[in-house]
Amino acid sequence: MGASGLGAAAHAVPPEFVAGFPEALAEVSRSCRTLSRAERESRRVLGEQAANSGLALRELTAEHLAAARRAWPHLPGVTAAHDAAELRRVGSAVLTALETGIAALAEGHDRAQRHAVHRAEAERRAFVDALLYGRSDPGQIAEQAERYGLRLADRHLVAVSAAPEGQTYDRTHPLVQRVERELAGRFGDHDALIAPKDGRLVCIAPTTQQAVLDAFVKLTASHRVAVSRPHSGAPGVVRSYEEALSALDLADRLGLTAPVLNAAELVVFPVLLRDRAAMADLIRTVLGPLAHARGGAEPLLETITAYAAAGYIGAEAARRLDLSVRALSYRLERIAALTGFDPDDALQRYTLETAALGARLMNWPTRPL
Repeated sequence: MGASGLGAAAHAVPPEFVAGFPEALAEVSRSCRTLSRAERESRRVLGEQAANSGLALRELTAEHLAAARRAWPHLPGVTAAHDAAELRRVGSAVLTALETGIAALAEGHDRAQRHAVHRAEAERRAFVDALLYGRSDPGQIAEQAERYGLRLADRHLVAVSAAPEGQTYDRTHPLVQRVERELAGRFGDHDALIAPKDGRLVCIAPTTQQAVLDAFVKLTASHRVAVSRPHSGAPGVVRSYEEALSALDLADRLGLTAPVLNAAELVVFPVLLRDRAAMADLIRTVLGPLAHARGGAEPLLETITAYAAAGYIGAEAARRLDLSVRALSYRLERIAALTGFDPDDALQRYTLETAALGARLMNWPTRPL
């Protein structure tokens, strides 16, 4: 039964992948030496070639064992053995050579598989770069995307997760491995693409796979993740990626604390910055006088922001700023006196709030306008 199994495996492996091995065993049986460096390297090379040809290591090993079994009765050292002790010595040398040869085969086979994985990773990174930067031919990108389960004619969303401070996401990061494992386990062969990019983790998913994207967001929102609006085609993926990156950048600049950022809710900010000259003029005109306040402009800017975030409710704004209501009232009076805009006037407070948002976006007064 075992012999027939070996014979069946032997038919699956072309003879060139076993070439030279029976002859090496014959030499070992004569002198009881170990396999030479050249003989071991030839097995490594054949193992690598076999892996590149699609042969499994199990089949390759079975064929070498079968070749050794067939060769054993005819090995010179076996046929010339005068007694049992000599036969044991020859057998021990042949078994050692067989073990060494198979180990070399496995090493070469594994080496080829590692190279294949590295090549696949390099191709994947190159595709992700080309897709997200939009610098390649759209037809070629669409063709490559099919290999990764993306149909770029569909509408896609892009989510980008930022790593915690001091960390970067790559293939070896535990969270990246967990996300890929859990999404595969829950959704099987889904159409989303998960890939590290520039230290962040990116998920590209068609709108029909919203559940996959939602799961990605839930798994990565422990720090911060931004989700784009949906767009179509390869240029749409680029646009979505840029929207998600912009949302993360805005969150840093505005001090937003929400773990999940939706680009659709932040579209007003790029509009505010579209005419940077006009925004700079607004900041100088409305908030410029705050720079002359005792302690500088920052505390009063913080007050405008907190008052707006509290819905212009004084007690709540004071709590957020860790001030007394009386101290908050004093600050509001100073803002009105210096700028000429009253935070308690509905129209004037809008101008103040818009200018304060622009100041945070343009990093004023830390950075001169």
